[in-house]
Formats: sequence, C-alpha cells, structure tokens
Amino acid sequence: MIKKRSRNEMRVVRHERIRSDIFGTAEIPRLCVFRSNKHISAQIIDDETRTTLVSASSNDKDLKLKNGSNKEGAQKVGAELAKRAKKAKIKKVVFDRGGYLYHGRVAALADAARENGLEF
Repeated sequence: MIKKRSRNEMRVVRHERIRSDIFGTAEIPRLCVFRSNKHISAQIIDDETRTTLVSASSNDKDLKLKNGSNKEGAQKVGAELAKRAKKAKIKKVVFDRGGYLYHGRVAALADAARENGLEF
C-alpha cells in the first residue's frame, strides 16, 4: 500500500527545494517565515555567519496581539519586523516562504513588510 506523506512533510520537502536556491548574505539577508496554527513568526537571517539579525513573532509581548493566527496579526508582525530591520540598517532581503503557499497570512506578512520599507 502507498503511504501518503503528511502536509508538513511535503512542506519540508518544498522548503528544502526552495532553500537550495535562496541564500542570505550580509548585504542581502534572508527573510524566513514560520507559520503555525496559533502563531506566525519571521526572522531575518545572515546565512554566511548563521546568525539571526532581526526577528518578530506574534508571541512578542510588545505587539500585544490577542490572536496571532489571522491576517491582521500577520500584518502587525510584518510591520514590526520591517521597523526592527530599519533600525538594524537592513533595506533589502530575499524572501523565504518556508514551503508555505504565498497566500493568506504569509502574503499578508510579506505585504506589510514591503509597505514599511523592506525591499524584496
């Protein structure tokens, strides 16, 4: 009998395929998105030194989100990430959607980050 892979296993396969092409440098770091059922988080990563430069999450206390699993929460996380990136003097990033479809919360986070000054 053929065993069907779970959605998360397929997402990991897609993410590995995407990551073979995407690489963040010190000049243009990688914006990586992680989405769970309850929250969404994003990090700006320099893959050369393997360090996280900036991060934002719907778990952050300063965002004061009641619900981190909707588009409004994702927009606030994207806007906060862009503000923190601006403080760290990061203007350009390469977008890593993490194997998720560019739709819904992932697209809302990306659009909010673009509106607040990040270029990708």
